[in-house]
This record gives sequence, structure tokens and C-alpha cells, in this order.
Amino acid sequence: MTDSIYFAPLLPWQKTLWTQLTARVLTPVQSLPHALLAAGMQGLGKRAFVWRLVAWLLCREREQHPLGACGSCDSCQWLKSGTHPSLQVLPNVSMPISAASSHSQEALKSANKKTKADSKFSKAADKAALTIKVDDIRALQPFIYQGGQGMRICVLDHAEQMTIAAANALLKTLEEPQAQVHLFLISDTPAKLLPTIKSRVQQLPLQSINTSTALDYVTHTLGSTVNREVVSPTQIEQLLQLANGAPLAAIDLAQAVWYSKRVLWLTTWQALRSGKRSATAASDYWQAQLSIGEFIQLTELMLLDIRRINLGLSSSQKDVDLTAALQNYQPSDSLLESLVSNLQQTRMALQQNVQEKFAYDKLMQQLAQL
Repeated sequence: MTDSIYFAPLLPWQKTLWTQLTARVLTPVQSLPHALLAAGMQGLGKRAFVWRLVAWLLCREREQHPLGACGSCDSCQWLKSGTHPSLQVLPNVSMPISAASSHSQEALKSANKKTKADSKFSKAADKAALTIKVDDIRALQPFIYQGGQGMRICVLDHAEQMTIAAANALLKTLEEPQAQVHLFLISDTPAKLLPTIKSRVQQLPLQSINTSTALDYVTHTLGSTVNREVVSPTQIEQLLQLANGAPLAAIDLAQAVWYSKRVLWLTTWQALRSGKRSATAASDYWQAQLSIGEFIQLTELMLLDIRRINLGLSSSQKDVDLTAALQNYQPSDSLLESLVSNLQQTRMALQQNVQEKFAYDKLMQQLAQL
């Protein structure tokens, strides 16, 4: 557990929005919307923005600290101890390290590493932990409607994980705004939210990031090396392209163990296809290198570029010579689509406690047929 996300420096591409929102709070004739939605793909820093704004709104000295919570008043101390009486968060696992950013997501995974005996249960358990049920929403009602208690804030992280009943229960709160009560919804996949929910919240414009700002931030954050390897400007541009322009996702990608094994994946695939290596031997080797989830991420990225080349487009990865590897043989679209579908099915099977070794063996057999 860490409280640093409440008081972290403001991300450069969020400065304009921060100034606009805080000015509304500090201006008597304006006010903050009752319900706000921070939505978009992972890596934009939407959770970092929300938690920072929550801390500032609750800060007793915010008028003297327009750029962020003071960090020392009673309210800030309560946040640091995780006992703030004016803040409620759903689901419970989102306080606040798991809700901060993609970096914090990785920190949570590291902090909660399970043994191999437990790993097959982890994904299903994690998904269940993120689900927001109708009883969770009902439990918020006394907090929301207690009245006369100053500003109160509710944060619903992974809002798309609300059950239908939970979403319908939340509608009443959204339709009957209470003075001094603010709701923040956070979602990586807002398309899964009910239209009735989205129509009653105001979305924060967090998705527009200037390219040069993103490049500068990723370059500064990564420094000149990642995992002791030099990172060039061209590689940083590639990272941002692969991350769809999301700076935090680009940084996570650069630091991911599987990203450094793309050439090795290509070598394995060619060896499997030519019969120079057996699927069993390849499976045994890769099990010692990456978890099955990481291998699936790696495979999806490689297949995406193979499909690009099949369509006559250039490869997104300039540091892996896929074009040369595909000169004499290009897998058919039907084979590629079949493998992509099997990767998705494997993900689902892992949630049903299928053993990683079995999943790895099957994937290697499919790669050999690609």
C-alpha cells in the first residue's frame, strides 16, 4: 500500500485540465460536476489524475495549494493512513495502489505474487475482486445521504465491472445529486458501461495527448537505458506507436520482460515451422522464460505485425526484421485468425484453472502449424 499517488507530480499532458477543474472549484460562481468519468485505454494516467484530484478536493489547505494537496493537513494525513472518513472506494482492492496507473497495477501484481500452486486461481480471483455488486452500491447510500458532513467523495474504479443491478442502483444516486457529494467513475473500457450511466456523467477529456509531450515524457522517464540496453529515439517512437500513444503504457511496455524477447519468439516460430524444434521442447523452454499470460501478450503483438505485412503494410517493429522472415513464407489469414482466436480461448481457459503447462504445450503445437 502506498499513498504517493495522491501527491505525485502532475503528468505534463494533464496540466490544462487540472487548471480548468481547480479553477471551477475555487471560483464561487462555478462548481465541479456532480459525477465525472475518467475513461480510456490504460496508460493515459487517468487514475493518477483522479486520485490527485481527490486528495486536492479533500485538502483543508487547497486554496493555498492550487497545484496539488498540501500533504500535511489533517485530511492529507488521513489519506496517508488510509482512514479518510470522507472517501469511499469501490471495489475495495482499488485503494489506491491498484487504481493509480499502469505502473501501480504492476506494483500491485509484484506485491501480491502467488506461488505456482496458487497461480491458476489468481485470474479468476482478481476478476471477482474487481466486480462491483448491487450490495456494494447500496452500502454507499448512508455515506452519500448522511448530509451536513462537508464534502464527500465516492470513487468507482473499473466501473465497467458493475453488474446490471449495481448500475441500476447507481442511477438513483446519479439522478438525485446531493450537495457536497462527488462521484468519480474510472473505466478502461467505457463501451461496457450502460448508456444510462454514461449519459448522467461528464467525461474528463484525458485522451488527447500531444505527441511531442508524450515523447519527451517517455524519454525522460526511461532515461538512456532500459534493462541495461540503450534506448534510442526511434525505439521510443516505436514504443509509443505500439502503445497507441499512451505514455505510461509505452513505459510499461519498454520495461516488460516479454518485450525484450520478440526476436527470440520469431526464432522459435521459424524453428517450429521448419521442424527443427519440437513443440514440447519449445514449451519447456518458454515456461522457464515467461508466464503464459506474458507469452500470449508477446504472441499477440507478433501476430499483429505479421498480419500488417500480409496486407502490404510496413511492420510496426523496426528493430525486428519480420519482413525478411516472411519473404519465403506468409501464413494465411485463416491460420492467423485461428491462432488469435485460440489465444483468446486460452485466456478464458486459464480463468477456469487450466494448467499453464497444458496451455503452453497447446500453443506451441498451434505455432508449429502456423
